[in-house]
Amino acid sequence: MHRLARTGGTAGLLRWLAGRAEGWAGLVGPDGTVLHAAARTAGAMVPDVAGLVAEGASALTERGVQAYAVDTGAYTALLFPLSVFPPGVGDDTGPVLAVVTPRPVAAGLATLLADVVLPLSLCLQAETLERKRRRVDLAESRGREAVLHLLMTGQLSIAQQVAGALRPRLPDPVRVCVVECSGGGRDEVARVCVDADGGRSWIVRCPVYARHLILVMPAEAKEPEPGAVPTDEAVAARVGDCVVGVSEPVPLADTATGYRQAFHALAVARELPARHARFGVSPDPALVVGPAGRRWADELLNPLLTHVPRRPQDPGSQELLATAASWLAFSSHATGHLKVHRNTLAARLRLIGELLGLDLHRLADQAALDLALRVRSTPAPACTPEPAQSGSPASGTSKAAGGLDAILVRPAVRDWAERQLAPVLGAEETLRTWVRCEGRLGPAAAELGISVPGARKRLTRLETVLQRSLLHPPSARYDLWLALRSRDLTAAA
Repeated sequence: MHRLARTGGTAGLLRWLAGRAEGWAGLVGPDGTVLHAAARTAGAMVPDVAGLVAEGASALTERGVQAYAVDTGAYTALLFPLSVFPPGVGDDTGPVLAVVTPRPVAAGLATLLADVVLPLSLCLQAETLERKRRRVDLAESRGREAVLHLLMTGQLSIAQQVAGALRPRLPDPVRVCVVECSGGGRDEVARVCVDADGGRSWIVRCPVYARHLILVMPAEAKEPEPGAVPTDEAVAARVGDCVVGVSEPVPLADTATGYRQAFHALAVARELPARHARFGVSPDPALVVGPAGRRWADELLNPLLTHVPRRPQDPGSQELLATAASWLAFSSHATGHLKVHRNTLAARLRLIGELLGLDLHRLADQAALDLALRVRSTPAPACTPEPAQSGSPASGTSKAAGGLDAILVRPAVRDWAERQLAPVLGAEETLRTWVRCEGRLGPAAAELGISVPGARKRLTRLETVLQRSLLHPPSARYDLWLALRSRDLTAAA
């Protein structure tokens, strides 16, 4: 009996009791509702078991006795109340153990049932507490996920309010760390992370990638003590099959930028023996577009920012902005990030494209929208000032594209583009072809005249050289399109 309680729990005990009684065993509520049941064999049927159990449970509750028996026909129903909670804790009205057995009742069966009441009650209590623990864990996980979503969409004050009920407090500034775990080891790696940094980091199970943990870690304001190992390096060293990517220090409001940096570092770390990498120094394009770039971004996004839904249930401007940012970052995986159906995502993207006059199937328009959203989320003083420039949009281009071209020829942007492309200088064929094919692997392989696995290997090598993720979102394809476009415009000038 105790062995079954440890290994099989309630279900194991009920199956054993059904076999010993040569009939039916189950747990029923005070109103006679069957909660759990087991029969001696899969096809065994006891005549009118529901009526027997309901009658006995009702009488047991009304009379307040410790046991009750109902005889009818060829069967006897034996009932014993169970106590799932300690005295004074929870609902005193617990379920009832009911066993239906053929008559005459086997000698000692009633004593056996009286003896099984305690271990069965303990099993029920343990299982009830475990279910509650799982609900609490799920609620906390969803709460942390919601805070991360608010940070990623720039809603800092709301994120801090929601995070106030959880621990630890959100740090500022931060480093964002992405840990890629193997198989189902994410919970164990989360425990290692807590142990490694003393619980100072904000740890979130990634809602998009089932093998990823996201850590929002305090960015150390001073040099670490001698011998101290940073949390990210400690995790990579202690968990032999995980890969870790870490961002530069960023303000808490720039968590989305930190996540992109950490994801790019993760792509580099996969190719390193230490399985750990930190994001290399590279400015965000939103920092070099200048005031003209900010005006262009405001003009492009204005129809979306001022959108008023026709019906209360339709998405508003903030919801559409969050959808656009999530889709640009995670592509089709945005459904898991936003917790929406793929048809809902597709409908929102169509509306966004119509409002902005963009074709979101084109990489050029995706890159323009991504840059505009990043410029909007960047504080204005951080933008590089620009000298007065003259020039007009190229003929044959849309207003948005023409305006972007004027931004991409700025000296600061040209310098940024050269730094982006410097690692692949003179060997851009694969990269240009892939970008020209809208970032799709199959068409790029066909144009290069190689197999799809061959094209994938080339892009994987480019990920290591560029220190950016190309094949998995968040991808650097938007930045690379902007950099290549800036170089081409400069060459044509």
